[in-house]
Amino acid sequence: MSETDADGTSAASQAIASLTREVADFPEPGIQFKDLTPVLADPAGLATITEALAEVADGCDMVAGIDARGFLLGAAVAIRLGTGVLAVRKGGKLPPPVFSETYTLEYGTATLEIPADGIDLTGKRVLVIDDVLATGGTVAATVKLLERAGAIVVGAAVLLELEALGGRAVVGELKVTSLTVVQ
Repeated sequence: MSETDADGTSAASQAIASLTREVADFPEPGIQFKDLTPVLADPAGLATITEALAEVADGCDMVAGIDARGFLLGAAVAIRLGTGVLAVRKGGKLPPPVFSETYTLEYGTATLEIPADGIDLTGKRVLVIDDVLATGGTVAATVKLLERAGAIVVGAAVLLELEALGGRAVVGELKVTSLTVVQ
């Protein structure tokens, strides 16, 4: 179980809070961007969040990391768990054949892909990992993609949830663990 301080905050949540860089007006005016790059670059921070994410794996057979920071997190968690990792890529990055899922973003559409050959996901219990849960579209599309490939998605885990953007409503009944929640 993750270490919790007397005030009820976890070590992972503290690492995220202390190491996240906030950037005003990025990528557009009025947005307060939460840059998690310093959390990943800090050895103690990375170890702490990897352990916290691994704790929610729920007996998974594989970890699916979403492009791009989810790749880093997913690989670290998979190594910790002794499982494989699947990179859920942005559209057009994998050779065919692929399974693909197109979804709506707040500013347009995007596509995610996984290989349709070479990896049998049938019946595999998969934990989805990403850095941020915002509007929920990316996680929801990943779940659809994995389920279409035959996987059983056991949940999703993220470092940071932007609660005000309503991502949990979009992912429905999926169990989502957020190491830190902000408005």
